[in-house]
Amino acid sequence: MDGYAIATLVIFILSICFVIRPVLIPTHVRSIPRVPLNLTTAPILAIAILWASQCIDADVIRNGIVGTGGVKPYNILILFFSLAYMAITLDTTGILEAAAFWVSNKGGSNGRKSYFYFYVMLTLLSILLGNDPVILSGTAFLAYYTTAAGVKPMPWLMSEFAAANTASMVLFVGNPTNVVICEGFSVNNAAFTAYTILPFIACNILCFGALAGQYHSDQHVPHKLDKKADVDPRSALHNVTGAWVGSIILGSALIVCLVVSFFGIDVWEISLPFAVTKFIFDLASDHYRFTRCKVPDTEKAPTTETPNHERQNQHSVGLTSLSESQSTAGETTLEKTMNGSTPLPLDNTVQTTPKSPAPQTFVPRVRSQLSTLNASLHRHFPTFFTALPRLPFALVPFAFSQFILIQALAHQGWVTIFADWLVKATNKQMYPTIWLVGVLGVILCNVAGTNIGATILLTKIVNAAAFPPHSARAAAIALAVASNIGAVSFTFSASLAGLLWKDILAQKKIFVKQREFAYWNCLPLLVMTVTGLAVVCAEMAVLYQSSGA
Repeated sequence: MDGYAIATLVIFILSICFVIRPVLIPTHVRSIPRVPLNLTTAPILAIAILWASQCIDADVIRNGIVGTGGVKPYNILILFFSLAYMAITLDTTGILEAAAFWVSNKGGSNGRKSYFYFYVMLTLLSILLGNDPVILSGTAFLAYYTTAAGVKPMPWLMSEFAAANTASMVLFVGNPTNVVICEGFSVNNAAFTAYTILPFIACNILCFGALAGQYHSDQHVPHKLDKKADVDPRSALHNVTGAWVGSIILGSALIVCLVVSFFGIDVWEISLPFAVTKFIFDLASDHYRFTRCKVPDTEKAPTTETPNHERQNQHSVGLTSLSESQSTAGETTLEKTMNGSTPLPLDNTVQTTPKSPAPQTFVPRVRSQLSTLNASLHRHFPTFFTALPRLPFALVPFAFSQFILIQALAHQGWVTIFADWLVKATNKQMYPTIWLVGVLGVILCNVAGTNIGATILLTKIVNAAAFPPHSARAAAIALAVASNIGAVSFTFSASLAGLLWKDILAQKKIFVKQREFAYWNCLPLLVMTVTGLAVVCAEMAVLYQSSGA
């Protein structure tokens, strides 16, 4: 172990610190007064420093991008973005909001019943669409719903966050960490669901029990809600054809991806053509509706907006945010149907009438022209240009950076050292492996640069440990459970979904403190960790005990 190895580990840890606790560094440059060090910039800067100091070379960077040991980062990202595009464009049709209003009608003015119905709805939607689209739409809807009903938002929002991140463990496409595990441990995509369905059911049920227990008083979830009237869910569905076609395309893509996984075909080769098909349909459908003046008001181009205060969340740099059209549509419907004539608080932006540009210099003139072009394209192709800013682009540099940094640790011998420690702690036995990898997975989600970084690191370590097949498979499933429920944890940066959730709530002027977030997650996380890993132990006992493993 030399100085290069120690420097690599120190820089890796520092990059994680800035991911967890981002900072703004003053530059004394007028055009760029401050530079953020966060999940988008810190890992890239760490790689640059390691390369400049010769701790790593070009081969390490290439291996981090192309992949080693069966893990292909580009495969993971193409697959995830393809499915994210299909899910988000499906959401822009209003189908998730329509489902939320349908559930709201079913719950009526009974607070406890509505709380349970929303938990079930968010769970089912997260299984099918993944956690990010549900966090995007569900968080905004519940923020307005709880305001209109006059109840505290935290019990409902924490329930949504737990449901979305727990349900994402069911399908291999529910979370990028699932794809990393399937690639890294050669787990068949359909088999992944077979392994995780029972831990999910147990975690989901007991998680709701924990939530219901800690929010049992009327001050958190009242028995009776102040609800004025029901609303027709179809009023929120402003593109019926798009909803039907989007559902069929996304459903078909998921089914085909599961089937072809038995034949050793990379699933991105299947998901990408489906996403391209959806993209072509979106452009054609929007053009058809535009030429016949059928684009509804909720899909019109956004007007110029002026923020009334600087974004407080430094994590939000580069992260997906709610599109204004989706947010405005939700608040308008809720205002009309749930709260009578009493308006709800609007987003933290002020709509202003666009002023005539005064292009006295080159930069303002170009900016004005680009703004006009963007507004024109948004009016013509609202589906694509509404979905585009909501795609998780921050995942691309972050994921590749994490792969490269962990490849750097492997290059300097740290992964081998960690693997030796794991072998000594578990003696390669199946049950100790399940509990140690599972608990480490939950902890590292908070301290290793989100659940993605934790999953990549532990996948490398377990593979380097050369466990026997039954222990390696047990470690993979324990890590799958831990990387999903680990998002329901102590820090927002335990997952990209947590950072996104906090960012959306800040836009709605609901500010959640780190301490409050950790406090309400303690009991659900403890219950799900123990339950989920116990079920994995039971599964592995049934599968391998009879063979004497």
